[in-house]
Amino acid sequence: MNAAQKSPRPRRPRPVELDGTRLSIQAVLDVAAGRRSVRLSKTALKRVQASADFLARELKRGEPIYGVTTGFGWNADRLLEDSRRRPGADDSLSVVAELQHKLIVSHAVCVGEPLPVELVRAMLLIRINTLLKGHSGVRVVTLERLRELLALDLIPVVPGKGSVGASGDLAPLSHLALAVIGEGEVFEDGVRVPAREALARAGLEPLTLSFKEGLALNNGTGQMLASAILAIGRLEALVKQADINAALCLEAFCGRSAALDERVHALRPHPGQIEAATNLRKLVQGSGLVDIPYHRVPRFHPWSASAWPGSDSRTFDIRWDYIPPAERAAGSRFYQRHLPFRGGKKVQPQDAYSLRCAPQVHGAIRDTLARVREIAEIELNSVTDNPLVFAEADLEQGEDSVVSAGNFHGMPIALGLTQLKCAIPVLASIAERRLAKLVDPATNDGLPPFLIGNEDGTDSGHMIVQYTAAALVNDLASKAHPATVYSIPTSANAEDHVSMGATEGRDVLAMLDDLGRVLGLELLVATQALEFRLQILQASYALAMLGVQSLRSKLRNLSAIGPDDATTLAADIKRLQADLRKLESAQPAPAGRAALDCVRRAGIEFLAHDRLLTPDIERAIALVESGAIVEAVESALGEALD
Repeated sequence: MNAAQKSPRPRRPRPVELDGTRLSIQAVLDVAAGRRSVRLSKTALKRVQASADFLARELKRGEPIYGVTTGFGWNADRLLEDSRRRPGADDSLSVVAELQHKLIVSHAVCVGEPLPVELVRAMLLIRINTLLKGHSGVRVVTLERLRELLALDLIPVVPGKGSVGASGDLAPLSHLALAVIGEGEVFEDGVRVPAREALARAGLEPLTLSFKEGLALNNGTGQMLASAILAIGRLEALVKQADINAALCLEAFCGRSAALDERVHALRPHPGQIEAATNLRKLVQGSGLVDIPYHRVPRFHPWSASAWPGSDSRTFDIRWDYIPPAERAAGSRFYQRHLPFRGGKKVQPQDAYSLRCAPQVHGAIRDTLARVREIAEIELNSVTDNPLVFAEADLEQGEDSVVSAGNFHGMPIALGLTQLKCAIPVLASIAERRLAKLVDPATNDGLPPFLIGNEDGTDSGHMIVQYTAAALVNDLASKAHPATVYSIPTSANAEDHVSMGATEGRDVLAMLDDLGRVLGLELLVATQALEFRLQILQASYALAMLGVQSLRSKLRNLSAIGPDDATTLAADIKRLQADLRKLESAQPAPAGRAALDCVRRAGIEFLAHDRLLTPDIERAIALVESGAIVEAVESALGEALD
C-alpha cells in the first residue's frame, strides 16, 4: 500500500471549550473517559480576571468578607489582618494567604480507596467550568493550572469517603486542590506519586493561593455532580440493554406483541413509557417467533433413545396435547381459528407482567433518568461555591458585591441521585424475574427445565445463574435506602443540615456495577433460551417433513379419541403437519439475531451440557458493560434506539 492509499488517521475530537455556560453531560463523559482535551474561553477568562481584580479592590476597603478576611465556619467571626505576619509562620504568606493554604490542607481528610480516575477527571472539569462563571474571585493562573492537570493527565488522588455534601464536597475537593499547591498525590501514568514531584517533572511550580481561592476550589458539588453524570451515562446505556434483553425474552417465550401497541401507550403518554414501547416494537419487528400461533410451539419433553431416527443428534424430545372434539366446546370459537393442539405456549392473550409491563417499568426508569439529567444539566453550569462575587454590583443602590449564601448545598443533586438509587433495583428486579421465568419449566412456555436437555439426568444448566441474579437484586434492594434522609450536623452545628449526596453518588455507581451484572446474566440466559426455542421449532419442522406417523408419535391425550373421532384426528394431524412446514422461516427478528450472533462471537457457546459457566458469565457482563450488544443491535436496525 503506497502513501496515497493509506487510511487517514482518525481525527482527534475537538477540544471542549469551557466558558461556564455551555458544558454538556456528553462533554463531561468524553473528558472523563480521556478522549477529549479542554481549552478555556478567552471571554470567560476576562470575566474571571475582572472578578479577581474586583475582589482585590474590595479587600483594600477593609470590609469583612467571609472566608477571605474572616475565618471559616466556627471562626467566621474572626477578622484577619492582611498585613500581619504571625510569629513562626511562613514569612512569604500573609495571614489571608495562609488562610487559603490551610483551608485546603486541613480539609483534605478523606479516607478509603481512591475515587476512579474517570470520576476525578470529571470533578476537575466541573470545577474549572463553574469557576469560569466569574463569580468566585479566582485568578486565571489558577484555572490554567487545573486545566494543565487535565492536559497532562496528572489526576489527583482523592480518597472516596469524607463528604457530607453540604458546604459542597469540601473534603474531596480539598484533595483535588492539593495538587495545585504541590501537596498530596496524583496518578501519573497510572502510578501514585507525590504531586510536587509530578509537577516538577512537568516543569510546573506549586501555586500560592490568593484571596478566596482555597474556598473557591473546595466549595461546591463537584464529586456529587461528577458521580451523577457518570451514572447518567452508564444508566442510559443499561436501559437500552434492558430493552434488548426484554425483546430477546419476548422472542424466547414466543410472546404476544399486543402490549406494545402504539395506541395503548398513547392513552398513558409518559415519555419514557412511549420510548420503551417504541424500542421494543423495533426490536421484535420481523420476528417469526412473537405472536406465533399457539399450536406451532411444542412442549419440551425429555429425550429418550427412541425419540428420533438413529442419525438425529437432538438431545431433547417434543410433545403436543391433542384436544378431542368433545373437549373443544368451551373454546369452540378459539378452535375455529386455531388447530386443536396444545404445546408449550399457554393459550392466553397476555404474558406475565415482566414481559407485558416492560414498557411501563422500563419507561418509569427512563422518566426518572430524564429528570436527573435535567437536574445535572442545570447544576453543571451553575456556581456552587461561597461567598459569591458580583463585580457588577451597584454599591450606591445598596447591592452587596460579595454575598455569602448556600449554593454549595448538595440537596438538588443528592435527591436526584436518590431517585436513581431507587430506580436501579427496579430495573434489576424485572430483569431477574424474566430470567427466573425462562429457567422455570412451570413458567417458560415449553422450554426445558433450566434450559438444558439433560438427557442423562446429570445437568443443572442455568439453574444456579438465577441464584446469583437473585443475590444481586437483594443486595441492590438493601442499598436503595436513601442516605439523603439522614442529615448529621457538622462544623459545631454551624452546618446543621447536610445532603449526604456524595454517599448517594458512591452508592449509585457501585449499584450500577451490579445492575450491569444482572443484565449480563439475563443476556446469557435469554440467548440460551432463544436458541433452544429455535432448535425446538426446527425440530417441529423436521418432524413435519418426516410424515404423519412421526408427528402422531409426539401427540398425547389420544386415549380420549373414540372410533367416531379417528377420521377427525387423522385430518387434524395432516393440518398440523402442513402448518408446521411453515416453521422453516421461523427466525428471530434482525435485532434478536444480531444480539445472539454477538454473544456467540464473544465465545459464549450454546450450553448443550454442563460446563464451567464463569467464563461465559464474565463475557456476557463484559458485552453489557462495553455496549457491544447495543452497538450490534443498532447496526442491525440501521438506527439508534431511543
